[in-house]
Amino acid sequence: MNLDSMTHSSGEWLRAFGPEADIVISSRIRLARNLSSFPFTNRANTHQKAEIETYLKARLEKLEFDPRLVYLTLANLTPLDRQLLVERQLISRELANSEGPRGVAVAPNEIISVMVNEEDHIRLQVIRSGFTLDEAWQDADRLDDKLEERVPYAFSEELGYLTACPTNVGTGLRASVMLHLPALVLIKQIEKVFRALQKINLAVRGLYGEGSRASGDFYQISNQVTLGKSETTIINEIRDVIPQIITYERQARQTLTRENHAQVLDRVKRAFGVLKNAAMMTSEETMDLLSSVRLGVNLGLIDDININEVNDLFIHTQPAHLQKILGKELDSEERNSERARFLRDRLREIDGNMN
Repeated sequence: MNLDSMTHSSGEWLRAFGPEADIVISSRIRLARNLSSFPFTNRANTHQKAEIETYLKARLEKLEFDPRLVYLTLANLTPLDRQLLVERQLISRELANSEGPRGVAVAPNEIISVMVNEEDHIRLQVIRSGFTLDEAWQDADRLDDKLEERVPYAFSEELGYLTACPTNVGTGLRASVMLHLPALVLIKQIEKVFRALQKINLAVRGLYGEGSRASGDFYQISNQVTLGKSETTIINEIRDVIPQIITYERQARQTLTRENHAQVLDRVKRAFGVLKNAAMMTSEETMDLLSSVRLGVNLGLIDDININEVNDLFIHTQPAHLQKILGKELDSEERNSERARFLRDRLREIDGNMN
């Protein structure tokens, strides 16, 4: 797999063609699994981790599964390439920043990734565009079955799948949906939604999962409990609550359009103007401004750019993507300058194509 080629496209989950894609960015299923004959990753020594990776790499590469998976040995990649995989949601920050033998098997369309030697021996992930939890679960379940035919999982008849963290014991399943909720943020109702979710044991995280800030008004909603619940129950709990949040966001957008049209239009136009003209731009500021532009496109307040182009800018202005596109490593100040130039050039190109 050529990582450089990733900078010319976005992953499937960012292509905005799934159901409710104006609000639901992506749906993800993640399964935690461990090998029965090895200690958990946090208990394994370097030699054992190397054995685990060698064992799983051979089986993942030969797995009869469509699409075929391509294995990447993370120890052989540069820090920049590992960060690129984080930005594309293919590996976790923890796996990118850890040491020792580890890797990831990736489908060419980036819907599937299988991390090796993260917190668990195996972290299997399916991520799809829009509100597609059922489709993501079907893919994950099919891949899990195929892998289990070739790999002895650590499993207890009483507890279910055994995992390094007790919160994952049972199904080992995390179901999550990433939402873009700028209107709820603007009308200051987002905390009310979060409190309601916490009462039903659902977690709210930022763009890159646990411990990350909600940049660009992106929020991941996921289950917290796996033990004692079936996969179907967990997925249904997420699936049942997401339409309510979508409804709240749509109502908030209607309220903004009806009662604060001039202010929202000004916010969108100012954001777009800054993106087209700034000389310096941080990653965080870019995310926040693009969030306003994305809202404006969805509200029909701006027709200079479409949703796919906005989504591309979200990913291509991330630090690793930007440096890969430019073909050189940059310090923070250089990135801010080059990011602003990249945005100016790209938006000028988009404007030219529309004319």
